[in-house]
Amino acid sequence: MELLLEELYKTDISTEKFHQRKIFIDEQSYQINGITKSGKTKLVKNYLLSLKRKNSYLYINCFDVRLDIEKLNNSLTKFCNQNKIDVLVLDNYLPNIKIPNVSQLIITCEENYELSFLQTIQLYPLDYEEFLAYEHKYDSTALNHYFQLGGFAFMHKISPDERNFYIQNALKTSLSEIEFEILIYCAKFVAQKISPFSVYERLKTVRKISKDKLYKSFESLMNKKYLHQLEKYEHKRATKKIYLCDISLKSALSVEKNFGRLFENMVYLELLKSNEDTYYLDDIDFYIPKKDEIVLCKPFADERRLFQKLESIEAFIFSYNIKKITAVSMNKEGSISHPLSTVEIVPFDIWALGDWWYFVV
Repeated sequence: MELLLEELYKTDISTEKFHQRKIFIDEQSYQINGITKSGKTKLVKNYLLSLKRKNSYLYINCFDVRLDIEKLNNSLTKFCNQNKIDVLVLDNYLPNIKIPNVSQLIITCEENYELSFLQTIQLYPLDYEEFLAYEHKYDSTALNHYFQLGGFAFMHKISPDERNFYIQNALKTSLSEIEFEILIYCAKFVAQKISPFSVYERLKTVRKISKDKLYKSFESLMNKKYLHQLEKYEHKRATKKIYLCDISLKSALSVEKNFGRLFENMVYLELLKSNEDTYYLDDIDFYIPKKDEIVLCKPFADERRLFQKLESIEAFIFSYNIKKITAVSMNKEGSISHPLSTVEIVPFDIWALGDWWYFVV
């Protein structure tokens, strides 16, 4: 094992052109969580390459088949001490690896582990603003590209006929068979109310599976952020709405087409990164209590239809003193007069780049 560690220590790491993300690494110790292909490795390698003392770090990919965990645990601390390793990176960290005492430790993993001495960063796929860094020019085609490619940076380099297969293979590699089947099923019902029990009722008709195993697999997908659930306001026991970790999964895992629901999933992912508590209600896509704001997904909105929508939710607007109503559209822009609330129709690209959204670590 010492020979392998020596090889890893002497090997110069490299990474392709790095586009800045909204989060960054400094001299603290971190646990970086994120789904497969979300950019964890590139973020870490870019940080290592920025260090002035190039020989002060040791990078280990824990998925390296040459690693023997028992031998690694017996050798790693001694190796770090002998070579005065300041920064240790355990990419794709496994919980049975013993962590040595180093100045800075960075681990990356899909699951979050309770390690109080590490600051946790949740890394999501690219949001729209981050996506624009990969575009050669920012014009009316950028949003259409985002719909086609989603938030996985690698999609820019994959030919169109191979993109869905690439995503499928990446997911198969990272997920268990049950988790992958659950994800396929949920992709058909994006932005709809769906429960683990309904998933179980469907999958048990096509394969033998216990309810307990399915529930644990569903919870695992939630914990790893492959799936997201949205709670109904003041109805904790009500069925939650389901959203995918990235809009590209919809076309990669399902043939069902529903642009409106895909658009809602895209809006949800932007709201998710604002770190604001958000809920849904009947006839209301998103409600943000702390801001007294309602966000409606209206890709092809016009003033007449929006006015009719406001009439249907007028009781809620007045009861909860809603100050702002934003109708996110594809390209429509405008406003509607309302006695209590500011009502605006805002194109997605303008809304997503607005200065009220920022990522907080």
